[in-house]
Amino acid sequence: MNTIRRNTVTHLETAEAPGAMITRTAAKGLAVLRISVGFVFLWAFLDKTFGLGYSTPWERAWINGGSPTKGFLSAVEVGPFQGLFHSIAGDAWTNWSFMLGMLAIGVALIAGVGLRLAAVGTTVLMALMWAAEWPLASGSSNPVVDYHVIYAIGAVVLALTYAGHTWGLGRWWAKLPLVQKNRWLI
Repeated sequence: MNTIRRNTVTHLETAEAPGAMITRTAAKGLAVLRISVGFVFLWAFLDKTFGLGYSTPWERAWINGGSPTKGFLSAVEVGPFQGLFHSIAGDAWTNWSFMLGMLAIGVALIAGVGLRLAAVGTTVLMALMWAAEWPLASGSSNPVVDYHVIYAIGAVVLALTYAGHTWGLGRWWAKLPLVQKNRWLI
């Protein structure tokens, strides 16, 4: 029995495309990553909405009339999109898009549903934030791969590995008639 197991492991380690080989432990690790990344987005939404005092003080909370985008986008000092970001800073549509995006991404990742849409949303949001911070300018710790890129890649990996099936509602979600007809909703 050990010989078969050893040969199987050896085969998986050397196979170019080993197929389905996510172990239960790896699936749990992906679930922890999914929930953690989802919480990053959900926390940012909650802190900016209610001014929990971490990155947003109570008096600048969205519910108190503060703008979740004005401070960040107004402070853009480098890059080719500086003027664009300054012009949309604090606009109602910018605030609502940003906040709803963070809420939707956070809830989807934590619940394990709609991970393909969450991956697209995360990638778009992180690409825009990357462009706003423009790490290609001198003084950046890494001009190409920073946390924005890592979050986007992580969300894509979570969607590709069906990470919502472990400790999430992904299996249930995938069986819904609407999702069955529209597989891009998985």
